[in-house]
Amino acid sequence: MSTVERFGHGGDVWTAADAFGVDSKALLDFSANINPLGPPTAVMERLRNEMMASIVHYPDPGHRKMKKALAAKLGVGEDYISIGNGAAECMALLLLAIRPQRVGVIAPCFSEYETLSRKFGSEVIHVVGSEDNDFCATEAQLSELISKTDVVFIGHPNNPNGALYERALLERLAVLAEAASTILVIDEAFIDFANEEEMSLVPIVYRCPNLIVVRSLTKFYAIPGLRLGYAIAQPQHIEAMMRMQVAWSVNGLALAAGEALLSDEQAEPYANATRALIAEERAVLRKQLHALGIRTWPSVANFLLCRAPEGWTAKSLQAELCRAGILIRNCDMYAGLTERDFRIAVKDRRANGIVASALAAVLQ
Repeated sequence: MSTVERFGHGGDVWTAADAFGVDSKALLDFSANINPLGPPTAVMERLRNEMMASIVHYPDPGHRKMKKALAAKLGVGEDYISIGNGAAECMALLLLAIRPQRVGVIAPCFSEYETLSRKFGSEVIHVVGSEDNDFCATEAQLSELISKTDVVFIGHPNNPNGALYERALLERLAVLAEAASTILVIDEAFIDFANEEEMSLVPIVYRCPNLIVVRSLTKFYAIPGLRLGYAIAQPQHIEAMMRMQVAWSVNGLALAAGEALLSDEQAEPYANATRALIAEERAVLRKQLHALGIRTWPSVANFLLCRAPEGWTAKSLQAELCRAGILIRNCDMYAGLTERDFRIAVKDRRANGIVASALAAVLQ
């Protein structure tokens, strides 16, 4: 494990500050993938108004108001929804409920799939996506993985590269998973940055008993410090997950924020503005990086997987940039990637210009 990613994730400005002798508050963090527009106004207003009520009372252990609002938005029954302390808790709960012997992952991918599986005693089986196929596994690889395991995780879009799978392929895999008695977990934590209505598998959960969709509210709505995510699955899985959940694991402020998001009249304009900004700035940033000899892969999310030019490692590049006040995500620990690979978030034009200029200065 590299120095900065000692806990396995981006966003650790405190470790970076200790490692390179910089001020954590002064770091421009490109290692965590958060909406550059910041939280919606409705969320901040709700938190200010309910601060006292939320911290002097226990939160609702049944998450009833948020479940009701989320069910209405998604068009599913409330018994199809489990609210978690971030998407990672939802993943932990489903592993605790299912107790799989073997878990399948497609490398490179979000590290918690493997970390959580091993914590709970599962063997992890990998297939590796080809970089020429945007690190996606083939249908043959995915089918074989389903046949060999009890649970399979698929990032859609995948982290750290931002690639989507075809929805038709995932639907075929859901049918195959049912036949194989395997649970197929589709991680849609970043799907809000793409066209979620067309690409999400939530609409088919009601007819796919072995499908579980996990989503996050923290990246798109810029509230990672509150920790808020949810899972959509058939009621028998939701009930099993809820039995594993610690009482009050989702705090009152997080629930208040979620309720505000789901009732916000400006939610659609905010979402449209976010997608437009990210699409435009991602294209501009890719051009800037290519001009510096940095390879990138196509992404529908708010981040880019990059490969440093020959002669540089991600770790050395991270160190140079951190001393200049910029933190990127070193990806050399991801299975399927190389020591030259790193990930950067897509922010607004000004911030992206700063990181592009800093990279140019370092590489030259």
